Amino acid sequence: MSGLDFDAEDLELEEELQDVNRVLRVLESEAQKELKAQREHNPTPVQWKKRDRHGFVIPKRPSSSSRKTSGMPSAATSKQHQRTEQPRCVAPTDVVASVNLIKGSETEVLRQELLELLEDGVDEVDSTEDTAVTWEASPESAATDWEIRNKVSSQKWKEARPFLVENMLATQDPHPHCGCQCSKQAVVRCLDCLPFPFLCEDCDTAVHSRAVLHNRESLTGGFLQPLSELHQQMSRLLPIQRPDRVCGCSTGNIHVSPGRNVAVITINGRYNLVLPAVSCTSCFLTWSPTIKDIQRDGYWPGTMNFCTLYTTDVFQSFYDLKMAAPGVSLKAYIKMLDERTGRFGRAGKISADTFSKSFSEWVAVTYEVEKIFRDKSFDCPACTPEMLAVSVDGNRKLYRFKSNASTSEPGNFEGVFIQKDEEVAEFVDNIHRQTNHISGKGSCGSSSWRAAKESSRKNTSKLDEEGLEIAVCRHGVLLGALNMYRGEIFAYPLFLQRMLAENAPGNITFLCSDVACKYFPYLSKVVQQCPEMRKLLSMRPFLSVMHAKAHTGKCEIKWGGAFQEGAGSTIGEEVEQVNSFLSRAAITTKYMSKAGRTNMLTLLASGWNKKKVKNMGRTLSQRYTKTVRMLKEQVDILNATKDELGVDDDTLQLWVSEVQQWAEETDPGDGSLGALQARIEELAVIIKVRTQNLYKQTDSNKRRHKIRKVILDEKKRLAATIFEYNNLAEPSEQIVSTDASVLTDAWPWNNRSETAVDLHTKRTVFEKVMAVRRLKEEEIIICKEMQQHWTAMKAQSMMLATLSANSSFADQSEDAQRGLQCLVLQKQTVLKAEMVKVKGFYSRILSHQPLLEMDSSEEEMSEGDAADLDSSTSDED
Repeated sequence: MSGLDFDAEDLELEEELQDVNRVLRVLESEAQKELKAQREHNPTPVQWKKRDRHGFVIPKRPSSSSRKTSGMPSAATSKQHQRTEQPRCVAPTDVVASVNLIKGSETEVLRQELLELLEDGVDEVDSTEDTAVTWEASPESAATDWEIRNKVSSQKWKEARPFLVENMLATQDPHPHCGCQCSKQAVVRCLDCLPFPFLCEDCDTAVHSRAVLHNRESLTGGFLQPLSELHQQMSRLLPIQRPDRVCGCSTGNIHVSPGRNVAVITINGRYNLVLPAVSCTSCFLTWSPTIKDIQRDGYWPGTMNFCTLYTTDVFQSFYDLKMAAPGVSLKAYIKMLDERTGRFGRAGKISADTFSKSFSEWVAVTYEVEKIFRDKSFDCPACTPEMLAVSVDGNRKLYRFKSNASTSEPGNFEGVFIQKDEEVAEFVDNIHRQTNHISGKGSCGSSSWRAAKESSRKNTSKLDEEGLEIAVCRHGVLLGALNMYRGEIFAYPLFLQRMLAENAPGNITFLCSDVACKYFPYLSKVVQQCPEMRKLLSMRPFLSVMHAKAHTGKCEIKWGGAFQEGAGSTIGEEVEQVNSFLSRAAITTKYMSKAGRTNMLTLLASGWNKKKVKNMGRTLSQRYTKTVRMLKEQVDILNATKDELGVDDDTLQLWVSEVQQWAEETDPGDGSLGALQARIEELAVIIKVRTQNLYKQTDSNKRRHKIRKVILDEKKRLAATIFEYNNLAEPSEQIVSTDASVLTDAWPWNNRSETAVDLHTKRTVFEKVMAVRRLKEEEIIICKEMQQHWTAMKAQSMMLATLSANSSFADQSEDAQRGLQCLVLQKQTVLKAEMVKVKGFYSRILSHQPLLEMDSSEEEMSEGDAADLDSSTSDED
């Protein structure tokens, strides 16, 4: 296109702009005349304010002149302003007197006590640091905005792709920048030596005689190629601190020479280096590095002769990778290191066995150092000393094959997390002798109850350990585990229950299990034979919420955790949350040796607990905020139900008592007319409740398929019961249509009384009342847990202060004592910062202020974990 065409288009565009400006001036003048007339007619004009979807006023857009001087307000500032304008969280008030079992003053007293306790910790937590804590509002994420941003970003990447391809090709040509800093011809490129990567032969020798771990590329041959170790003429000494003198002679007689060969493993693979040997030319006294020198400079020996050395960073990277992806194997990690070795032109393989042994010893030594600080890796600070609930369940995915023969050498962490097999076997045999256990059929399970059935050795002949029996608290902190060899027999949770009862400083209120309704009768039988276990009966049975839905209506109300007084919002499925993490390691642990499996599972469990404890303050704060919000919603729902039914509080309480009494009653098995009527009503209520909750409480198709099968079986039992009832009832009181009766609850025996209320209505009201009661309890429970958490942090701070003041440590060298003091100071600094953060969380929510710092990634379970939970549950039931 020529320049004349551009001029013609510019003239046309300018004429159009002038026409638009004339129209705008005419409209503006008319608007000013109209506004002037309105002001003369009404001296106080109404000003309309635009509001966003949250109800906040949208500020007017500033003029161009003001934007030039002051600048546009940032999005973060606008969102922060919106957050500060939000109404404060208000604690719900007691609306229904019948459900107000816990006085509102008790919650307020706990809240005030915790606030005073937080203020008492001012001495331990510096107030100056407290003021430095900033609360940033999390950015709002609208789906439409994200979609637009994503499209724009993808479009920009797509447009820049040809340019990026050209740049990638250009980086392979060293000739435009092949000059060394000293103006000589460059022969080596080292990207670890930025900002001057190109070096001549002399500069390369001067720089890389010390920096031997740099990865260099040769410029010879017209292209870049990794500089192999065969073409490196300089002696490659291990980078390590060397002494200035080795004897009393003058310092000028020191000579450094290459020593024996050593393989160094870093995150970039293997390096073949040599140990430095420092000698005196006068007296010929020689110094060579020892294990102490090796550890001081960040290396870890592969053996006691340290022919192979590992950087501690390569161990820490493998640990972080295992915590992020437990299914990654050690051999895959070693293969990645081998690939990086070859990529940079080096030769040599890395021994997986040596790496595994050295890594295990590094982890064991790290654990011994942490024990000095009395770090309890398998205790929950929010559950100490009083623990509300312990959840016990089995994980059959964590098995191990017998073909992986292992030595009799125990693991480094035997008895730390996974209890010793000898102690568990002795306990189980003792219990079975006293209870006259019959293998496969006794009190520990039957063929009809799969969740607690004792496995047959014929079916598990290829396995050694068949899985893990795990105990966790209601916050998902692992407390202990044991290896299963005979299926999920009741003696295994009994061992964990006894262990926790003996080791716990306080009482444990609930024992959560998916077979609690079967396990506690078994426990009563054991206590009759073993009176020393009578303390275990103080724990109350708690049937996990997920499994309670699969039981009959009476069993769910009697044993279900949602209807247990004092249980709060405990779900009893906390083991499944942990299994979603540990089960991902099963693909590797089933091929390990016995000691290796114990070490790896203990390491993963310890890392899981550290993450949980680190986020405990945020987790409890989020739970408290969510509980307060849900309590207000449930109270409103209950009030709406009461108004809809036209009943008062006394009637609600009467219905609750009737449902509880109905759950405690035992159905007579005489086949009488009254028994059949009660059974028909019960089955109809169960079918209706499960049908209504099929999609509301179940997200997995696999789980819904099982519930549909249960509903179908219950419909068959209902039809058979109705058939028996019709054979005994009068023709006028017989049930004609089963489906219509289930939907309307119009039973013939209820038609005589116009004021009769069906069981389904009472059951619905009962569940709503129980939901309000549990949330009221949960609010108090979380306040107590926050108080215990803060007390535990203060106790840990005092322990570190005592350890820091203690200047003498027996059985330790002077260097170790100084290093321990440094670690104490480091831990005190980290704990102090954590206490400032936790104090900010608790102070805000207890003062009914919104919790501004919310991280969605720290929720109870991610979507992936929820999927794993459902699949693991289906395999274990």
